[in-house]
Amino acid sequence: MVKINGMNLTREQLEARTGSNSQFAGVRLMTLEDGLERGIRLLEFRSGTGLRFTVLVDRAMDIGDCEWAGYSIGWHSPSGFRHPGLHEYEGEGGLAWLRSFSGLMVTCGLDHILFMYDAPADNYVYSPRQKVKQSIHGRVGTIPARLTGYGERWENDRCILWCEGVITQGTVFGEHLELHRRIEVEVGTNEIQLSDRVVNRGFYKTPHMLCYHINLGYPVVDEGARYLAPINDVLWAAHEGENYQKQGVGYKTLPKPQLQFHEQVWQHEMVAGSDGEVPVALVNDRLEFGFEVTTKKHQFPCMFEWQNLQSGQYAVGIEPSTNHVLGQEGARERDELIWLEHGEERKYETKFRVLTNAKEIAETEKRISAIASQPVEEFPKPSGKFNPIGARA
Repeated sequence: MVKINGMNLTREQLEARTGSNSQFAGVRLMTLEDGLERGIRLLEFRSGTGLRFTVLVDRAMDIGDCEWAGYSIGWHSPSGFRHPGLHEYEGEGGLAWLRSFSGLMVTCGLDHILFMYDAPADNYVYSPRQKVKQSIHGRVGTIPARLTGYGERWENDRCILWCEGVITQGTVFGEHLELHRRIEVEVGTNEIQLSDRVVNRGFYKTPHMLCYHINLGYPVVDEGARYLAPINDVLWAAHEGENYQKQGVGYKTLPKPQLQFHEQVWQHEMVAGSDGEVPVALVNDRLEFGFEVTTKKHQFPCMFEWQNLQSGQYAVGIEPSTNHVLGQEGARERDELIWLEHGEERKYETKFRVLTNAKEIAETEKRISAIASQPVEEFPKPSGKFNPIGARA
């Protein structure tokens, strides 16, 4: 059944009420036509509940806009949804990525995440290339996709909106990786399903790293909003030491926008439920509104929390990652870097869910606390214990 406007309807009953289902929900392809965004293809999804989001086809099929019933969810930065043709990967000493950083979700990878690093290139057997100069968070987020399909499908009386595409990150004498991405939402629901598959199409042994920078903005992010997660340990804080409490912002409860705020990043050790899943949420109790991200622990063993609470850039990030915050250099030293041979692949399944009332927030909080009780204090002392990540071959 499709739930529309409080009614559970069969396909026949829904179609009897309209000349086209797009009156209630659908997915359509369009192109942005002005400013820095000019020329970007996007797919607009509407699930019929008030949930609307856009998939930026020409930016790795990442999710840009996201809103529910007029409430914004996805963060918009000053950079906007910049056309990838304007991007300079190695510009500004590797920080030019920040000029293309905006939207609910920005994919980081496919062979590198986190800060800049000159990676050894001996695996590519090409003597003029001694190093691969990696900028912050890798290349994939500004690569256009080959759109392989989109639309709706019916499974009896359930209607699924979907899209899929392939993003290729490749070069001569270097990596040839493909990201196969599929995004789905069932009509009448507030849950987005993201399915990714990263494949090595080349014949060089190639490193692989992946992180989702899931960026929430106002009004999910607001004074008093809470970060909920099954945290077993706080491993690391970028501002640890003399500055740990200087800004007065802990990991759990958010303040209003701040002046002269320096970003804070935390790494939390999460506990998975009996199903292997790790749910993390940011909730605004005043609005009875929130957003939940659920990942699989064996796919994303690490989780970062990003706080950019500067006025004019007000955002919080939920960041599942294949590797610790130690970056590619640390992953190599600890023998935790994923290496893919020709034809090998890694799969990732992630769920996004909008929490639309106090009951849903309470149920999510109860489910999370049943997995693990997160620290009560705002400034738990980081342990520095980066658990080994096994089975990376």
